Amino acid sequence: MNIGLFTDTYFPQVSGVATSIKTLKEALEAQGHQVYIFTSTDPKVSKNKFESHIYRFSSVPYAGFKDRRLAFRGLIQAVEIAKSLQLDIIHTQTEFSLGLLGKFVARQLKIPVLHTYHTMYEDYTHYVARGFLIGPKGVGTLMKAYMSGMVGVIAPSQLVQETLLRYGVKAPIRIIPTGVSLPNTGVAHQNLRQKYGFSSEEPIILSLGRLAFEKNVALTISVFSELLQTWPEARLVIAGDGPARKSLEEQVSELALEKQVIFAGMVNHDDIINYYQMSNVFVSSSDTETQGLTFIEAMAANRPFVAIHSPYLDNLVDHEAIGTLVSDYDDLLAGIEKYLRRPVSEVDTIVRATKMKDVDATTFAHRVLDFYETVLADYHDTDVPDDENPTPDEVGYMKRILRNPFRRN
Repeated sequence: MNIGLFTDTYFPQVSGVATSIKTLKEALEAQGHQVYIFTSTDPKVSKNKFESHIYRFSSVPYAGFKDRRLAFRGLIQAVEIAKSLQLDIIHTQTEFSLGLLGKFVARQLKIPVLHTYHTMYEDYTHYVARGFLIGPKGVGTLMKAYMSGMVGVIAPSQLVQETLLRYGVKAPIRIIPTGVSLPNTGVAHQNLRQKYGFSSEEPIILSLGRLAFEKNVALTISVFSELLQTWPEARLVIAGDGPARKSLEEQVSELALEKQVIFAGMVNHDDIINYYQMSNVFVSSSDTETQGLTFIEAMAANRPFVAIHSPYLDNLVDHEAIGTLVSDYDDLLAGIEKYLRRPVSEVDTIVRATKMKDVDATTFAHRVLDFYETVLADYHDTDVPDDENPTPDEVGYMKRILRNPFRRN
């Protein structure tokens, strides 16, 4: 099968969405399919650099998300490329520029297009309310309009599915949790401890992910400051970067924790597993997670996690070996202490390995492929409209999103 993935964000941009797309691409290719990435240009990628199966379209930074891009040309070029590749199906991963481009290409080629809804925009009110994306009251209306004409939609969790149904999305929705593909361990975790000057006995708490305000890393730092009263030798490693980093560094400074808290910065994807394995427990105080990629990574690295309750995690966590879910500050502190006292056991390792079989990259790709085959069969058994023009809902969506994406309300 020839598959086109259309996304505004892809490596070297680092995000959960980019990782999910890369995982899907590689897992589908491992099963013998041809996967092509249609994405934005990136300042870190030379215009003359050849990237196999990757096509980049001229773009500019998207206001509000410095590490996101918005393509502004390439409509006809994308259609010609897709024709030459003889794409069988298009899978959009964004509701913005490349997503709209993917829908246009699919209509021109008369092939099915489906979508993965990665981001719960209602949770990003500090961006939305400032006009960087869309008004919070219009999220549902706009998302329903974008998904008009889709043959299917993938929801990474039950929470996302319920949200899309509430929006009134009519396309068939299938829940497919994002899988994870971790490289073989390169540098042993003891070497990372040596790099940061940690002894083999020091308890290490890990926070890993984009340092955005909605991730609520400030709560993890506050809990860690109290943890030091009973675990003075503990250390907190914060891996990642983002707009909240300066604020978090100021918080650490105000608490006089510069020696106990280490900001590791952005971590190369191939090194991620080493950070998990260096730690005793992974902690997330975010209450906006819909995919849980970092939790799966922790599990694959044979480490437990402590996190805030969510519909997705409530389904994932069914044993203490996997993780502990909490609702407040005190429970978060107690959960971390529990795992600092609890060594990794053979039983825990077996439980995590068993759970991983349900969320690994191969299973992820099989589930997505099954959905592709289902929508393709339905598509070819249905009379396809000859009209290549956007629907009124789609026209309204494009006007509101693309009229002036850089405006501030």
